[in-house]
Amino acid sequence: MIDKRVSSLAEAVAGIEDGAVILVGGFGSSGRPADLMEALLDLGVRDLTIVANNATVGDDIVAELMSAGRIRKVVCSFPRGLKGRTIFDELYATGKIELELVPQGTLAERIRAGAAGIGGFFTRTAAGTRLAQGKETRVIDGQTYVLEAPIKGDVALLKGLRGDRWGNLVYHRGARINNPVMAGAARLVIAQVREIVPLGTLDPEHIITPGVFVDRLVEVPNERKA
Repeated sequence: MIDKRVSSLAEAVAGIEDGAVILVGGFGSSGRPADLMEALLDLGVRDLTIVANNATVGDDIVAELMSAGRIRKVVCSFPRGLKGRTIFDELYATGKIELELVPQGTLAERIRAGAAGIGGFFTRTAAGTRLAQGKETRVIDGQTYVLEAPIKGDVALLKGLRGDRWGNLVYHRGARINNPVMAGAARLVIAQVREIVPLGTLDPEHIITPGVFVDRLVEVPNERKA
């Protein structure tokens, strides 16, 4: 019998090691698996590389991980919060955290390439800018393109709305951003959902992430918001 359910957040993140590359779904705090990340904080692992759309929006679980010195590097499109300076700014200014800045569309496509087994792709985004320094370029139809490498993770942390014991997931509207593509780009995929429902409850037409991509599933009815 296939059953991806685990009984606690601690069990969900068990075995994640120091130095892991963690893919984190969501856009800002929307769709972010904050409870799984809090469990990661409690686990005590260090030297993590976080791949996410945003670093920290200010007062959130990513800021807590940064304050605890757990994150070595961030790969993201938006490292700063919208409300001013954050802990990231302080750590980056003093050389205590690394940043790989990636345009938003390029980040999503690099993760998709990692999931699809694509060795890289050329894009016009960032051509002629500092973000293209050190990367291979090619002129195609008179335009300069930059070669971007795929992104793969050791672990993907996802947040869905509902799931079943097979690991099938549905999402709430825009909160699914980056979550589905990250499910195919990591060796270990862990998802939190607000509700685990019986098999057959989810409309197959509404399942965005099939259970074959999910390794562990934990129910978090009273999820934290950021």
